[in-house]
Amino acid sequence: MNESALRRALLVIAILGLAIGLGIWRTGGGPLKADTIWTAATLPVVMALTISIVRDFWIGRFGVDAIALVSMSAALLLGQPLAAVVVAIMYAGGTVLEDFARGRAERSLKALTDRSPRVAHRKSAAGTEMIRIEQVAVGDNLLVRAGELLPVDGILLGASASLDESAVTGEPLPVRRSAGDMLRSGTVNAGESFTMRASALAEHSTYAAIVRMVAAAQTVKAPFIRLADRFALFLLPATLLIAGAAWYISGDPIRALAVLVVATPCPLILAAPVAFIGGVSRAARAGVLMKGSAALEALGQVRTAIFDKTGTLTIGGAELIEIEAAPGRNVDHLLQLLASLEQASHHVLADSIIRAARGRQLALSHPCDVREHRGAGLKGQVENMSIAAGSRALVLADKPLPGWAKSGEEKYRDEPVLRVFVALGGRLAGVFTFGDALRIDAHDALGKLRSAGIARMIMLTGDDGVAAKRISALLDLDAIVADATPAEKVDAVEAEKALAPTMMVGDGINDAPALAAATVGVAMGARGATASSEAADVIVLTDRLQPVADAVRIARRTRSIARQSIIAGLALSGLAMIAAALGQITPVAGALLQEGIDVAVILNALRTLGDGHLWRA
Repeated sequence: MNESALRRALLVIAILGLAIGLGIWRTGGGPLKADTIWTAATLPVVMALTISIVRDFWIGRFGVDAIALVSMSAALLLGQPLAAVVVAIMYAGGTVLEDFARGRAERSLKALTDRSPRVAHRKSAAGTEMIRIEQVAVGDNLLVRAGELLPVDGILLGASASLDESAVTGEPLPVRRSAGDMLRSGTVNAGESFTMRASALAEHSTYAAIVRMVAAAQTVKAPFIRLADRFALFLLPATLLIAGAAWYISGDPIRALAVLVVATPCPLILAAPVAFIGGVSRAARAGVLMKGSAALEALGQVRTAIFDKTGTLTIGGAELIEIEAAPGRNVDHLLQLLASLEQASHHVLADSIIRAARGRQLALSHPCDVREHRGAGLKGQVENMSIAAGSRALVLADKPLPGWAKSGEEKYRDEPVLRVFVALGGRLAGVFTFGDALRIDAHDALGKLRSAGIARMIMLTGDDGVAAKRISALLDLDAIVADATPAEKVDAVEAEKALAPTMMVGDGINDAPALAAATVGVAMGARGATASSEAADVIVLTDRLQPVADAVRIARRTRSIARQSIIAGLALSGLAMIAAALGQITPVAGALLQEGIDVAVILNALRTLGDGHLWRA
């Protein structure tokens, strides 16, 4: 019989004993006295609790369950078996309630592990075979059918795929992936079948990492919880002292028993663990992985946030910033023509240009007679129109810039951007500017971090000062540190951490030392930066900054709820102890009162599973 079943059985025995005893007492007795029935129903709980306390003591752990043991034993010795069996019901009921609360708090996390990929379809010259996920090797070509889980991390070989990433990132809508994109295990094929190439073994893939972190989150105690354990060591002697004083002053041992009964410290035992497990679970549903409850608690205390620039505050690639069009030219038509031409290019900007056009729902044409000038640009025909796109030297040669284009040239003169000049029929028709663009949600995310209690925000980047200032001008930052080497980033983090609890948010391999140095390291892990993810305490699985703000709010709320539960529970228990010492509460009434306190504390701790006042993305 497992421990959970044993606890339920003990509760049933105690309840049945109470009911049978009450029945005998009401009918005036019989062969068996009610007191004997109540004593017999209490003893199994006493024995099980004694064994549990001895076992814990043997491994160096002392719990305040000893108060419950003392109260039941004292009730039996003082001839109060009714009080003893009520305490037994309250204690056994509390343990069953704890099992329920933990199960409820862990359900969201357990759902992740229960749906782990188990098989894969490997393609070979002989056809397609089903294999266990442990047999997948790096480089294997795998077929993923409609509705199936992706077995391992890999690279998309097909033209496109539609994936449901909600279980991993928290994103509710399917996302579209293109050939060459990184795919993560645990996501679901929401479209047609496609082929992918395995880039990691199952044990090193995203979903396996999630499972490991879930296991850690359920076993690692936060400092807050350990503090509650240490505080519990003082509760038993304090309770015995108050009970002894009540007995000595009043001369009534029943008062001492009542004090022991109401002192059973379930708020201290249950509140913090249930609250923190609930917080980790809630964060996982939002696409944020916490490496244990200690990381969650630390995040709830940060006052300073340091952000890497490239890939964190910004998208991290060459994105379209601005289109300047000649008078009379339509911006969308220019983008359509340029994207059509770039379909024939292998340049790094081609994907960004085509993606921008598709983002505006523009239909692309087939380019003809395309000639690529390496490092300079393209020339060709699109829709029977001669088009040239690339550097100013290629497109304009020695011709001067027309007046409409001069303001843009001056604006971006010293900026770290790429400028693509587009000519139609030999005349300059537009200029496209590409650079590292600010994330769409960056401004809102930082504002929400401010409202969550982050007092100081800093940009820490290895980029030059000009690029850093261009981005910082769009954000509410307190300081900028540019041109920083990885070692200088660590020094900057250490300096801020000396002043206040600090989180570092980054995504690149060069951010790993700084993430490890911070009070809490937060990795933007959507692009698979393994080194930074391993160094971090918190991993954001979606490619957005908003979940960082959500994670801070979840952590603050979780810590607050845990503190509320402990303080309120102990305060109520303390008041009940005083009332019992003054003779205002009988042992039976005290047991019922304490159970009411336990239920209230656990229900309050379970609020961490809810949304509270989290923002919607």
